[in-house]
Amino acid sequence: MCNPNTTNKLTISMTDHLSQPPPPPAANLYLDLISVPVKQKEQPIPTFSEIINETKALFNLAFPIALTALILYSRSMISMLFLGHFGDTELAVGSLAIAFANITGYSVLSGLALGMEPLCSQAFGAQNPLLLSLTLQRSILFLLLSSLPITFLWLNLANILLLLRQDPNITLLAQTYLLFSLPDLLTNSFIQPLRVYLRAQGITQPLTLASLAGTALHLPFNYFLALRLKLGVAGVAAASALSNLVVLLVLVFYVSARGLHVLSWKCLTGWTPLIRLAIPSCVSVCLEWWWYEIMIVLCGLLVDPEDTVASMGVLIQTTSFLYVFPSSLGFAVSTRVGNELGANRPDKARVSAMVSILLAGLMGLSAMTFATSMTNLWTQMFTNDVNILRLTSAAMPILGLCELGNCPQTVGCGVVRGTARPSMAANVNLGAFYLVGMPVAIGLGFLVGLGFCGLWIGLLSAQVCCAGLMLYMVGTTDWKCQALRAQMLTCTGCGETTLSPDCETLISVAVTS
Repeated sequence: MCNPNTTNKLTISMTDHLSQPPPPPAANLYLDLISVPVKQKEQPIPTFSEIINETKALFNLAFPIALTALILYSRSMISMLFLGHFGDTELAVGSLAIAFANITGYSVLSGLALGMEPLCSQAFGAQNPLLLSLTLQRSILFLLLSSLPITFLWLNLANILLLLRQDPNITLLAQTYLLFSLPDLLTNSFIQPLRVYLRAQGITQPLTLASLAGTALHLPFNYFLALRLKLGVAGVAAASALSNLVVLLVLVFYVSARGLHVLSWKCLTGWTPLIRLAIPSCVSVCLEWWWYEIMIVLCGLLVDPEDTVASMGVLIQTTSFLYVFPSSLGFAVSTRVGNELGANRPDKARVSAMVSILLAGLMGLSAMTFATSMTNLWTQMFTNDVNILRLTSAAMPILGLCELGNCPQTVGCGVVRGTARPSMAANVNLGAFYLVGMPVAIGLGFLVGLGFCGLWIGLLSAQVCCAGLMLYMVGTTDWKCQALRAQMLTCTGCGETTLSPDCETLISVAVTS
C-alpha cells in the first residue's frame, strides 16, 4: 500500500476526482495541484497539549541540526584563521575564492539537494521506503551531473578574474585554492543528499557526530598540510576537502551498517518530480545567498571601501551565526510537515507550522536583543580598528531588526518546502530581495547618501517583505489539499513497483497530460 494511514474520506475524494471527465490535452493535473489556490476553511486553534508536544518534537529535531551547523561554522573559522596566519594577501585570496565557490558551487548543490526534502519527508510519512531510496540515488546522480559545469567554471577562474581586471597574483592564488577544492564538489554531491535523506527520517545524531569527526580532524589536517608541508593556501583548501571526506565516510558507514538504503537501477528513471522540485529550490537558495555577495560588491563602491567591506564581513559573520538557529528550526518543521502530510494527517501538519512560526517570532526577538545589546563586545572579537568598529556599531541595530523578519521568513520557507511548493519560495525571494530590497539599498546607499547603513536598510526592507509574504502563504495554506498532493506525490514513487490498481490509476492522472 502507498499509505496505510490514508482515510476513507481521502479515498472517496480521489475516486470522485477520477470519475470526472479528463482535462483538456494542454492541462497537467500534477502542475495544477501545485499552483491552483483552494479556498481555505477556518481552522480550530491548537490545544495547549498539542502545542507542547509539537514544540518537543521540533526541538528534538532542531537541536542536533543547530549543533551540527555550529560545528561547521567553527570549522570555517579555523580555515580563516590559518589563511590569516599566512598574511593579509592570503586572507583576501581565501575570501575571494570562498565567495566564488559559494556563488557558483556550494549554493547550487545545496539548493538542488533541498529539492529532495519534500519527497523524502512525505515518503517517510507515507511509509514508502522505496521512494526514499530512489530519491536519494537520483539526487546524488543529479548533483554529480551538475558538478561537471561547476568544475569547468572553477578550472577557468583565472581567466574570469583577469577579464574583470583583478590582480594577477591574487588571481593565481585564488585559482590554486579552487583547484584543491575540486574534490569538495564530489563529496558534497553525496553529503548534501545524505543529510536530507537522514533528516527526513528524523535521524540527526549521526549527522552531528560525522560533522564533529570532520571538524576534529580539520585542525591537524590544516597544520600538517598548510604548515608542515608548507602548501599554504592550497593546504587550507585540501584540508577542507579531506574534512568533508571524513564526514562522507562516517555517513556512508552509518547508512550501510543500519541497512537504511537499498540500491536499485530504477533510479535511472522517474526523475521528473525531483527535477521539478530541485530547480526552484536551487533558485530560492541561490537568490538569498547571492544577495550577500552583491552587498559586498556594493560596499566596494562606497567611500572608504576597505573599511566598509571589512565591516560587511563582520556583519555577515554575525548574521551567519544568528542564521544557524532559525534555519535549524526551518529544517525541522520542513521534516515534520512533510512527514505528517505524507501520513495524511493535515491537522498535525498545520499545528507544526503554527508552532514553528510562533517559535520563530521568539527567536527573532532574541536575535534582535543580542544584536542591539552586544554590539561593542561582539564587534571587538573581530577587530580593533576604530573606523570598522564605528561602521559595524551603526549597522548592528539594523541587523537586529533584520533578524526580527529573517527568523519567521526562514521558518516559513521551511514550512513551504515541506508542502513541496519551492517555486513559491523562489518567487518570494526574487520579489523581496531583488525587486524591493535591491532598489531600496541602491537608492538609500548611493542616491540619498546614507552609504553603508543605507545598504542595510535595503536588506531590512527585503526581510520585512519576505517575512510578510511567507507568513501569508503559510496562513492561507489549505492543509487537506496539501495532504492530497502528498498522497499523489508519494504514490508516484510507488508506481515504479507493485501497486494496487487505485494507486496506479492515480499516478496516470497525476503525471500525464
